[in-house]
Amino acid sequence: MRHAVEKVRVDSRECYERTLKFAHQFMPELAERIEHYPGERPIFDLYGVEDEIQRALKKNVPLKSGGYLVIDQTEAMTTIDVNTGAFLGHRNLEETVYKTNLEAAQAAARQLRLRNLGGIIIIDFIDMTDDEHKRQVLRLLERALVNDHAKTTVYEMSHLGLVEMTRKRTVESLERQLCEPCPACEGRGSMKTAETVTYEIFREITRAVRQFEAEKLLVLATPKVVARILDEESAAVAELEEFIGKTIRFQAEEHYSQEQYDVVLL
Repeated sequence: MRHAVEKVRVDSRECYERTLKFAHQFMPELAERIEHYPGERPIFDLYGVEDEIQRALKKNVPLKSGGYLVIDQTEAMTTIDVNTGAFLGHRNLEETVYKTNLEAAQAAARQLRLRNLGGIIIIDFIDMTDDEHKRQVLRLLERALVNDHAKTTVYEMSHLGLVEMTRKRTVESLERQLCEPCPACEGRGSMKTAETVTYEIFREITRAVRQFEAEKLLVLATPKVVARILDEESAAVAELEEFIGKTIRFQAEEHYSQEQYDVVLL
């Protein structure tokens, strides 16, 4: 790996001196490759690092063929789903799938290194009928992983086109280092719809009036949810008020997330 490092450029003078001191002490053969960057233009802009980071944090990775990868990282494993972006008909479909899978194999290997993904990895290639095509895709994936600094083990492709592999964990993945779970969805990657939240509120109202005494109720929720209740669910609100024998008032709160609401007994 040391021979693969051509140059290290550091824009901070203080950081440069610390790095140089560390290199002289622990890896002197690399010290001469460390340079200080004094330019006014941000070094991340100079090399397009910012754009690369943004792309490396996205789930979708476009392929030149028009296909794309969808990368999902979970606690248990990482899945990479290969999709073809264009359908060319049955006559050319097998060849299109084969070429897309070949491109995807190289792109997946690069993304594993770029994002530093480790542990169990499942790559779901597009289904191929030709056994030779399957072998070629698998061999290309293995060749693309040869220079990976982390130890990788690739297993044979299953009948469903799935390739199981492992990649040794070194440090946390890029996403885990730079991101944190979304406070709105708590890391699920999705939020309940306004309709779902509406019905949760109705059930919560029914539970609340059974447990506590109140003359009327105030519901606080995000503007989108309140607007839906007052518009599309007005008849249901009237029916609920008649059922519980109490008046229900709704108040929109701009700072609430879509799943957040409070039922206040007055």
